Amino acid sequence: MQINWDDMRTILALVRAGTLAGAAEALAVSYTTVARRIARAEDMLGQPLFERRPEGYWAGAQARELAEAAARMEAAEQAALRKLSGRDQGLSGPLTLTAPQLLIQSHLAPFLAEFCRENPEIELTVRATNEVLDLSRREADLAIRISQTPSDTLVGLHLADQKTACLARPEIVAQATADPETRLDWVIYSGHSAPPKAALACYPNYRIRARFDDMTSLIAAAKAGMGVVRMPLYLGRREADLCPLPAIAPQDYAPIWVLSHPDLQHAAKVRQFKAALKRFFRSHQGDFIG
Repeated sequence: MQINWDDMRTILALVRAGTLAGAAEALAVSYTTVARRIARAEDMLGQPLFERRPEGYWAGAQARELAEAAARMEAAEQAALRKLSGRDQGLSGPLTLTAPQLLIQSHLAPFLAEFCRENPEIELTVRATNEVLDLSRREADLAIRISQTPSDTLVGLHLADQKTACLARPEIVAQATADPETRLDWVIYSGHSAPPKAALACYPNYRIRARFDDMTSLIAAAKAGMGVVRMPLYLGRREADLCPLPAIAPQDYAPIWVLSHPDLQHAAKVRQFKAALKRFFRSHQGDFIG
């Protein structure tokens, strides 16, 4: 009795995702292909691996055991591929970067265009997301992350420190300037309980008008006049409709890093990209720290 690798990978993906659609997305196949592979594995074993429930697929004991075996096989496969890629001294072929969408939009797009012009044989793929992709599973070769503690297991290159500012519509800023004791409306990030302490020291009366779970929505809400928003300086400088609150100095924020797996640190494409990225951020330091 033997299950082929495609079916093992599919079992692993379905255990991880819990739904046909999620497994299909992870494997870059159709959900019908996932269902067919699971049915094939179950027919061969002579018993079900998953319980079909309204909310998705619940993995039984055998499915979890097979998934653990598949994860070990996947890790070995990815380690071998990373080591091969790490010895690649050519400046051609695929290179995958993950980075926050807003950073791409505000700064990285011109850099990426220039990098591609200077390295026409490199096939760049950019995954614009705030999700932390797994570099050990080769979901990306390089990751640009904003973090105080980027990783203990990856090779990190510090790109820039950052500061934040508190901004709002000019009429809100004018009101706060005229009367620091007036109640100030805020829009803040989901999970935060209050505005920054530095702001409250200057403007102690506040009301949380709304919480949002991403920065694009926060900026849109502030531009619509819902209240003050705290945002990185590099974004605030681009918003002509918003003004900084006086008396609040820019506050320290998590720095920007580029990370790669240790197996890839000597690959020519990775080194080329990191060196170019470092030069770019050095020339734009003022955008991030004022």
